[in-house]
Amino acid sequence: MQSLNYFIIKPIKKRYNNTKKVGNKNFILNTEIQDHKFVSRNAIVIHCPININSPIKKGDEIIVHHNVFRRFNDIRGNEKDSSSSFIDNMYFVYLDQIFAYRHRTKWKPIQDYCFVKPILNDNKFSTNKEKENTGIVKYVDNKHIKKQDLIGFTPDSEYEFLINNERLYRVPIKSICIKYEYKGNEKEYNPSWL
Repeated sequence: MQSLNYFIIKPIKKRYNNTKKVGNKNFILNTEIQDHKFVSRNAIVIHCPININSPIKKGDEIIVHHNVFRRFNDIRGNEKDSSSSFIDNMYFVYLDQIFAYRHRTKWKPIQDYCFVKPILNDNKFSTNKEKENTGIVKYVDNKHIKKQDLIGFTPDSEYEFLINNERLYRVPIKSICIKYEYKGNEKEYNPSWL
């Protein structure tokens, strides 16, 4: 079973990541289906499309758009699956709904994006814990931007993801406006709640 233009995928565990284990107890963090922050974004590729040539292979782990697995309430209040739903916990996705893939052990971003780790704010007069619009590149596939580069990006161009229990921002390459001199004393910011 292959599609012409869609990847066929399934969530790695569940459609929602809304529980947290503390000790031997499981806590429910969110009970609403509408909140995109608790929708799972990790999936496994079951079948690749026939007409699309991409580096993603069958069995690769991928990070997808939050609306792929999300459920919603229609205008009458009935709970519905997303338009990506196929059958038996399988879903269709286009290539532009995939943001990163992992073939074996290494994560790689798709198209013109990179993933950036926020850094700790060193301004003692600021109330913000992390330095705004600045970060260290973690995953990139670009000849001008390299892993471990300290970069600045335009406001509101970042989108938050959790990859390997690290909070990262997906940033378009075109939104990177400056490459700083990396001193090595910048501290990554990963809040304890992760």
